[in-house]
Amino acid sequence: MSGVPMQTDDTMARWLRALLPAALCALDPAGCGGVRLRAQAGPARDAWLAQLRALLPPGTPLRRIPLDAPDARLLGGLDLAATLRAGRPVAERGLLVEAHGGVVLLAMAERISSAAAARLTAVMDEGVVVMLRDGLETREAAEFGVIALDEAQGDDENLPAALCDRLACIVELEGLRAGDCPQLPFDAGHIAAARARLPTVSVSPVVIQSLGAAAQAFGVDSLRAFMLAVRAARAAAALDGRDQVGEPDVTLAAQLVLAPRATQCPASAVEASADVPPDSPAPDNTPAEAAPPPGDAGGEQKDEQKDDRPADLQQPLEDRVLDAVRAALSPDLLAHIRLAGGRLPRARSAGRSGALRGNGQRGRPVGVRKGRPGGGLRLSVIDTLRAAAPWQLLRRRQGMPATRVAVRPEDFRVVRYRQRTQTTTIFVVDASGSSALHRLGEAKGAVELLLADCYVRRDRVAVIAFRGTRAELLLPPTRSLVRAKRSLAGLPGGGGTPLAAGIEAGWSLADALRRQGDTPTLVLLTDGRGNVARDGQGGRARAEQDAQAAARRVRASALRTLFIDTSPRPHPSAQSLAAGMGALYAPLSAADAQGISQLVKQAGAQSAGQNG
Repeated sequence: MSGVPMQTDDTMARWLRALLPAALCALDPAGCGGVRLRAQAGPARDAWLAQLRALLPPGTPLRRIPLDAPDARLLGGLDLAATLRAGRPVAERGLLVEAHGGVVLLAMAERISSAAAARLTAVMDEGVVVMLRDGLETREAAEFGVIALDEAQGDDENLPAALCDRLACIVELEGLRAGDCPQLPFDAGHIAAARARLPTVSVSPVVIQSLGAAAQAFGVDSLRAFMLAVRAARAAAALDGRDQVGEPDVTLAAQLVLAPRATQCPASAVEASADVPPDSPAPDNTPAEAAPPPGDAGGEQKDEQKDDRPADLQQPLEDRVLDAVRAALSPDLLAHIRLAGGRLPRARSAGRSGALRGNGQRGRPVGVRKGRPGGGLRLSVIDTLRAAAPWQLLRRRQGMPATRVAVRPEDFRVVRYRQRTQTTTIFVVDASGSSALHRLGEAKGAVELLLADCYVRRDRVAVIAFRGTRAELLLPPTRSLVRAKRSLAGLPGGGGTPLAAGIEAGWSLADALRRQGDTPTLVLLTDGRGNVARDGQGGRARAEQDAQAAARRVRASALRTLFIDTSPRPHPSAQSLAAGMGALYAPLSAADAQGISQLVKQAGAQSAGQNG
């Protein structure tokens, strides 16, 4: 048709890889956990969700959970209106119970609080909602899959790690158009038949061993990810009409579940990625021997030609799965693995980099507690009535008028607020020696890049430089890009390396900021080889002892710290010092300002809940 763009093979392959998780989730929602759908609201995401709805068999519940859904709506609670009418506690079913056997859509999942994520994941693990409050005692089944709609636009927003760990697949729709979306070769009828077949699908020990080896080889530490890969393989086999998990199912599960979680890869893949220019076009990640989508006739043709394959393809299943996962890794992931020294750190938590702090009067409402209004505390009328409702019948018997709601002081509920503190990134830069001049230029560029992000995140940046015999606060905490450029422009280099003085200066500033309520991140750029002691005297042995003592102080303070080794090659002294500080170590022998900026934001996002 005129005016309709032709669909390339690469676009078709990307769409199929994005749509297959929807089919697996529709088939086995609770078993597969769900999908993390990374996409902005728009036609592409609507097209993906439309296919998911079309694949759900008739009668399968689909519920949408808004970001601000209260616990009573999420888990169930007291039906206030019915309770006031009846004079006795009346229960209301929550969204999770209503979604039993189906799927829930979690809106704006990147902004979900850690407390709400904990409640959601607890129900996912147990499969039931237990309610013991407000005079009610209920226990109802709630098994479902979660489609987490992730609209994050930067590294400062992320899903909680506990929720991500329970979702089998991560789907990226960036760059895909709704008009190019293909139709999967099965419908709700196929899904219903596959659901009936799923309990009879068996998994051989060889399959389990191959998926386990692939998870280990690519640094997937989570046992849940391995279990989700096994369940995805069973679902793929059931969808393809088989009672035994085969190689196409194992390959598909490894590509969809394990590849997005890879934190390391075989050295050959890392070294090969080093030769690819950063702006070169991404290669086709679909391996020649990769499994076709379940239900694709190409799978049968491949099985028929199995004996005619070249000898190099007649390798153990474990090796073929490893090759499939390696081929599915994106060039960006390989580049980040190289930048982090061969392995990405495992995220301990996620979200915005600022810690959360309780506040009685300002911030985001996070629930209610018993208390009297006044002194800045605000009364929650609905929750107060909710607390008083179960006692109305008893209080009427005690002489209270039947036309009024009897509220007593013990029923009062006040709103709890939580406020996010601002984050300050403190750069401690080694400005000593002639070799530091090149690294100083990269540090200046990284600070400017971070400051540009600070306008959005409302974070601050500070710079401490150490050289000669002392450390100097070059740039106090600021968001001003102009001020930062002026302060960094005249930074000289050369002289001794007072490493202990630099670490202590960074620790002192971080401790002062934390006492003020900020969330500091310490970033140390040095080769780790000090030659000036704390008292300003020369001597490498004393300088190293003082530096280790300062590092232990940083570790004892539980500061989130990133150690960037500026040596031409990773140096043992820098690694030892980073371990003493409890810091994330990253050698940057070939990194630039953009790489430093990305690592700093990654360290902040991964440690967000540490101080919350």
